[in-house]
Amino acid sequence: MVATMKGRLSSFPRFPLLDGPTPIERLTRLEQVLGAAAGGARLWVKRDDVMRVGGGGNKLRKLEFLIGEAVAQGCDTFITTGGLQSNHARQSAAAAARAGLACELMLSDVVPRHDEAYRTNGNLLLDDLFGATVHRLPGDVNALAAAQARAEEIGREGRRAYVVGSGGSSPLGCLGYVVCAAEILEQEQAVDRRFEAIVVPNGSAGTHAGLAAGLSAAGDDPRRILSFTVLAPLDKAIEDTRRLASEALHLIAPDRNLAGDAIRIDGSQRGEAYGLPTDAMVGALRIMARSEGLLLDPVYSGKAFAGVLDGMHNGVWEDRDVLFVMTGGTPGLFAYRDAIARDD
Repeated sequence: MVATMKGRLSSFPRFPLLDGPTPIERLTRLEQVLGAAAGGARLWVKRDDVMRVGGGGNKLRKLEFLIGEAVAQGCDTFITTGGLQSNHARQSAAAAARAGLACELMLSDVVPRHDEAYRTNGNLLLDDLFGATVHRLPGDVNALAAAQARAEEIGREGRRAYVVGSGGSSPLGCLGYVVCAAEILEQEQAVDRRFEAIVVPNGSAGTHAGLAAGLSAAGDDPRRILSFTVLAPLDKAIEDTRRLASEALHLIAPDRNLAGDAIRIDGSQRGEAYGLPTDAMVGALRIMARSEGLLLDPVYSGKAFAGVLDGMHNGVWEDRDVLFVMTGGTPGLFAYRDAIARDD
């Protein structure tokens, strides 16, 4: 089934941004630090933070297909949307530079943070370094509509732009995580181990949706995936993820349907709103850094990993193998300096 799925994926244009399957590592040191609190869970990470372009991160998987389609259509400009500290925007700028495309970013002021680090450092610094044109928009402006209007302007100039929304989470973009699902299935087979839970953060829903579509297409159980919403309220996160997963599944396996209970999402780690720090997130960042020397980010993986730790403390994964997909976002740490660099 995996071979059939990979064959179908090969029919889509793709621009290479990865070196191959990302590694899976066991967090043995963290397990030792947690001790009995780990409940016997065996914790693993898939290193989607380690990729060769733009500082790495999960959006590069989506961008392989999105940039691939943009190039195939003869576009010369890539336009996308996000918040001021969007990881997707930063990775889009880097991927576009590598593909020889101009990049324009419609970045909305949607997070109520006004400190200098948030408004000038982190991903914003790198957007400029990668040569992107940044358009800063008020939080109440429709960024996707602004992106489409800008594409029309570019068209009137005799050029052609490719537009994709926040997170690159279109059905086509989700195919990047269909590829990831195939990798996980092959890596499980190679080490003769099955992960009872595959945990990811859920922002624009594309990572979870792609994994669910991939497992479904391969005849595996998408209920193994658990995401922690960090952006949308729980009901909307479930609705958006289910829709995207169904649409992505239709692209690669139109004869299959997504099971009614396929999407599992937890809303406990979102906090007050998207992008606002939580104590649990800061704790998760610190224990990962101080036990394994690995960096989570403050908006996505930090909150999701806080959910993993909470589940371990509560015995949810007692004596089970849990795979956490590290989605990158390290530059965001510098934008959240004031929230993270606190006295113990």
